[in-house]
Amino acid sequence: MKKIIIIDGGPRKTMNTASMLEKFAEGARSVSEEIEVKTIRLYDMEYKGCMSCMACKLKGKAVNVCKYRDALTPLLEEVAQADGLIMGSPIYFSEVTAQLRAFLERLVFPWLSYNDYSLTAPKPMPVILCYTMNANTQQAKMVYQSMGIMEGVIQRAMGDVEHVDAYNTYQVKNYDRYELAGFPEPMKRQYRDEHWEQDLQNAYDAGRRMAEKTLNS
Repeated sequence: MKKIIIIDGGPRKTMNTASMLEKFAEGARSVSEEIEVKTIRLYDMEYKGCMSCMACKLKGKAVNVCKYRDALTPLLEEVAQADGLIMGSPIYFSEVTAQLRAFLERLVFPWLSYNDYSLTAPKPMPVILCYTMNANTQQAKMVYQSMGIMEGVIQRAMGDVEHVDAYNTYQVKNYDRYELAGFPEPMKRQYRDEHWEQDLQNAYDAGRRMAEKTLNS
């Protein structure tokens, strides 16, 4: 049985990131019953970012999975043995959420050797990154620049990294209730009507592609 793990780094269970990740899951499950697809919501967990305990760097005991024990530990160990990984987050101030950032610190720091600066993941696997953002495609360049170092680490260690992002997304379901005059609702609605269904289809198709890769690996 192959396993794909989906990490939802967003706080809202029914908005853009969650909807995209649900489509990833649907697409992956549509390929084969021999693939387990598991979704984890980071906002439902209590954990910390890297504690700088350096346990992963101990002489003679160095490991490539974080050894700090908390609620995140079983998930990191499960990811290390997975066959595919999807991580999604809304974008706040050109960055992923603090929850996903903390997860990424715990995920990737043990991969990095301070002897020769090599990067060794426990198991190379295809990775999909899904960012949902209020930014348009031009403004999104700031997001990719901000995430460049972390994404580079993931790509060097894992090998295959794909982006499936959604731009200019709806921020709330009812704009009349909020002070959001800088984002006219008719403009947001028009963009959503023209792009959102395709965004969801792109996520579904990406889930299928990952599932097919895991079956052929």
